[in-house]
Amino acid sequence: MISDKSIPAAERLIVALDVPRAETARALVEQLGDAVQFYKIGLELFMAGGYFELIDWLVARQKKVFVDLKFFDVPETVRSAVRALASSGASFATVHGNQAIMEAAARGRGEGGTLKILAVTVLTSLDRGDLDDLGFDCDVEKLVLSRARRALLAGVDGIVSSGLEAPLIRRELGEKLLVVTPGIRPVDNKPADDQKRTVDVAQAFRNGADYIVIGRPIRQAADPRAAALAVQRTIAEVFA
Repeated sequence: MISDKSIPAAERLIVALDVPRAETARALVEQLGDAVQFYKIGLELFMAGGYFELIDWLVARQKKVFVDLKFFDVPETVRSAVRALASSGASFATVHGNQAIMEAAARGRGEGGTLKILAVTVLTSLDRGDLDDLGFDCDVEKLVLSRARRALLAGVDGIVSSGLEAPLIRRELGEKLLVVTPGIRPVDNKPADDQKRTVDVAQAFRNGADYIVIGRPIRQAADPRAAALAVQRTIAEVFA
């Protein structure tokens, strides 16, 4: 079940820069240094200003960038947005929508470039009760697998999925899609945490994840660099 894709172990950890200002993000990146090679930047920083300058800054430092804006709009608008992003140097971007939206994103990224499109399946902050509220009359696993199959047909490169559903995706779809797993908690989840469907680092990779995304457990650690290095040691052991 462990990923056999030729991904450097040190790049399998993606740190979420979910902070209020670009300056705070840069300071954290500098603090983490060579302990982290891949960063996710999302809506909070997008609204704070300096988003694209931050992408340039990260790329100039040979860091990989995951643009997590979950594009969801009229398909042609999504295609145009992805096309504009494709030359930024970003490695991943997320799309969140139906078949036509995913297909448009796949067209927008073009062929032969570095940008890969990831389709969001079910947010890791949602559980069965949340899906009931949203009107989805099926269990989480069925919904995730359905969306993963549609993503594959749409021509996107991978999916964002909880580590809990990763084994099912690997059993049904093999290694055809990249699997990026957020909601990673190296220790027991805190009661106030908004992530509900979580796994730890080793379990995520043993379940079939290609990459993991970690935010607060590293950002809020007493020593973020030490926390990141501890995660990297676990990853190195899994892929040894």
